[in-house]
Amino acid sequence: MTITSTTVVAAGAVCWRLVEGKVRVLLIHRDHHGDVSLPKGKVDPGEATPQTAVREIREETGYRVTLGAPLGTAEYLLPGGRDKVVHYWSAEVTDESVAEAGAFTPNHEVAAIEWVGIDKAKAMLTYARDADVLQRFADRVTTGRARTFPIVALRHAKTTSPSDWHGSDATRPLLPQGRRQAKSIAPVIAAWAPTRIVSSTAARCLATLEPLSELTRVGVRQTDAISQDAFEQGTDDVAGVVKKRLKKKVAAVICSHGPVLPEVIRQISLGTKGGDRIDLRRASSLGTAEFTVLHVSVDDTALVAIETHGPAV
Repeated sequence: MTITSTTVVAAGAVCWRLVEGKVRVLLIHRDHHGDVSLPKGKVDPGEATPQTAVREIREETGYRVTLGAPLGTAEYLLPGGRDKVVHYWSAEVTDESVAEAGAFTPNHEVAAIEWVGIDKAKAMLTYARDADVLQRFADRVTTGRARTFPIVALRHAKTTSPSDWHGSDATRPLLPQGRRQAKSIAPVIAAWAPTRIVSSTAARCLATLEPLSELTRVGVRQTDAISQDAFEQGTDDVAGVVKKRLKKKVAAVICSHGPVLPEVIRQISLGTKGGDRIDLRRASSLGTAEFTVLHVSVDDTALVAIETHGPAV
């Protein structure tokens, strides 16, 4: 589907949890539509789809979630003739989130929620398009790749040109537009709840990460191993940084430079199963403040999915 100014864009997730060792997925019952569906909602102005998915799930169900790997889109025609596209992710609902939410209270959008097995959910869903999305998730469950961790490869935001800066390259600051970019991408990356943030020592990378660090309350770890200077001098250790992140298996952000990030992504592909068979050219060609999220299976370190996002400004 070609996205136009009249296209309705929405986002949601297949929310899942383990109950006595069995996968259960979350369905919502909507009285005003008379249907059973997956939680989702329309994008608010200035919002990116990952933000929308997290916000809508919270508003509709009470659950605070972290996004997993993308599940593609559902595209269809609304009764009034407008196109609609819904972006979906998987989202594991932790026991802590369930306890925090407490008993569900019906709201103006959702009359009831229900945790059911995958096969039962397929039979209950009103729309075939929702069942198709659920099947994509079911395929990951079958292969043991439902649970993933993300590595976010982030390029620094827009920076003062070298020709306009008289200090060392590593000290070049962000432009006002770059600061706006950094602020706009912080809540998008936060949808994956990173617990580690690793940065080049360059001022432009550290400044790009300030809003994200403040929002997530995760400190930034600096290293010359992924700096542009080290990369150009052949003294970098991109492979070592990536290897550590793959070994730790936690949500992480790696912020570096245009010339370095293709190597970061290449090392991730080399260190994961199936990564060498995925076309990563777009994922590696990042503009300022753009980032690629590489989703890796916790159980077998397979590269499950990739997605690329950018700033709203």
